Amino acid sequence: MSNSVLDNSRISKHLGQISEYKSTYDPGLLVSEPRANNRKHLNVSDNNLPFVGFDTWNAYEVSGLTDDGLPVAGVAKIQYPCDSKYIVESKSIKLYFNSFNMNKCGPNAAAALLYISQRATEDLSALLQTDVQVCVLASAVANNNREEYIFGDEYYTLEDELHSDIDGVQFDTYQETPELLSKEEIDADVFVGKYHSALLKSNCRVTSQPDWGDIYIHMTTTKYKPRALDLLKYIISFRDECHFHEEICETVYVRLMNYFEPTELCVTCLYARRGGIDINPSRASHDFLLPAALSDVTVPHKKTGKQ
Repeated sequence: MSNSVLDNSRISKHLGQISEYKSTYDPGLLVSEPRANNRKHLNVSDNNLPFVGFDTWNAYEVSGLTDDGLPVAGVAKIQYPCDSKYIVESKSIKLYFNSFNMNKCGPNAAAALLYISQRATEDLSALLQTDVQVCVLASAVANNNREEYIFGDEYYTLEDELHSDIDGVQFDTYQETPELLSKEEIDADVFVGKYHSALLKSNCRVTSQPDWGDIYIHMTTTKYKPRALDLLKYIISFRDECHFHEEICETVYVRLMNYFEPTELCVTCLYARRGGIDINPSRASHDFLLPAALSDVTVPHKKTGKQ
């Protein structure tokens, strides 16, 4: 979808504009965007969502001062549910965290990071009208105390799986096209597919800057399974789409659910950081499918190579 036909009136306050970077705490910098604006093309109603899930953000440029003027630095992990009425606009949260840079936040480093965590929890919860969890970890902790990689080795990479079948195949569709999907009957009672591709790319709705990501799909079916090559073609078809990260994830989920009618489905997109922030939406048919490493804001997860 071209970004020229989307309503960007709310989110263009900072995004795509030359911004003044304030260095004293200012929650008024935060900007929200109704999720409904990003779900119209899917005919998905906020009151009857076909999935559960959350959005997890990592903000790597968080800093403040102790009461003695000593700088402290941390990484903020933010999580809020997909049934919230609003999402936060990414540049506004970057500006918001930068507004703590010259702010005295507590008697020592731990207290200062806790203060920023508490302020951000309160401000984002009020802005988004939902329960937002925020934990700011000291940079050293965030770098060294990580869980094992979020998906381990469970998900096979489509590009690697298909290496012998890709040569000579034409890839020429770069607008989201669900008609690319195809299916084949399974030869067992249940099929469990776990797919990964590092070729996910879309563009920012406002600035058209590229957004790079990894996509992970867990699908359990009793009738059909995807043809892997066509699933890859479908993922690649987002390459010139102009949407938010959350919307890309929800679009893939809805298309796969509608076409394959799986008994279980989870779609997770881990996007590369841009502007010091990475965004990681996850949508699932059941809560137990959601990746625990994203939901616990007190523990950072290991990154993909892209992140």
